[in-house]
Amino acid sequence: MSSREDILQSIRRNTQIRYEKPDLAELEKEAITYPDKIGQFREIMVQMGGRAIVAEAGDDVNELIRKQYPEARRIASSLNTITCLGKEQKLTCATFHPDDVKKSGDLDGTDLAIVSGKVGVCENGAVWVEQDIEQRAVYFISEALVLVLDRKNLVNNMHEAYKRIDTGSYGYGVFISGPSKTADIEQALVMGAHGARDVTVLLV
Repeated sequence: MSSREDILQSIRRNTQIRYEKPDLAELEKEAITYPDKIGQFREIMVQMGGRAIVAEAGDDVNELIRKQYPEARRIASSLNTITCLGKEQKLTCATFHPDDVKKSGDLDGTDLAIVSGKVGVCENGAVWVEQDIEQRAVYFISEALVLVLDRKNLVNNMHEAYKRIDTGSYGYGVFISGPSKTADIEQALVMGAHGARDVTVLLV
């Protein structure tokens, strides 16, 4: 028996009061919903320290990204095209594919990464990113991050999100909610401590 199992068995033996697991189906009935998902998502993204931009018909996605990050020079992306409101556009602002580097450390110095988001959660601004590249460090090592998300994939809450997420062929995925932040040290808020300092969700 492993040490982990020893610990769990000891906890079970010494637990005096036992509680039944909650009925998740009942909890889902009470989960929050929003009449305007796009409006709610944009609002919560601001609260999280990021932003959500809604692409309109006729917008050039490259221009939208460049407008937000005019100083970015080293731009990584695995996306060749972005489908915006049913129209496919070539992504031309990226300068390299993250899997073109030999090791993850070579991604250091990436100004911006443009990656695909799968599901956006209006409740907390989290976007599910499913690993679709070998060098997943790009999600965290880049100074700024653009998450490209189909607006049809906005859901109300985490109950709905967990029904739709997958980890794909690499077996890895992560929720990203705005820029990385921590206030562990002296309760001083630090942005970009463990990931991107700036996050934009591009709703297409």
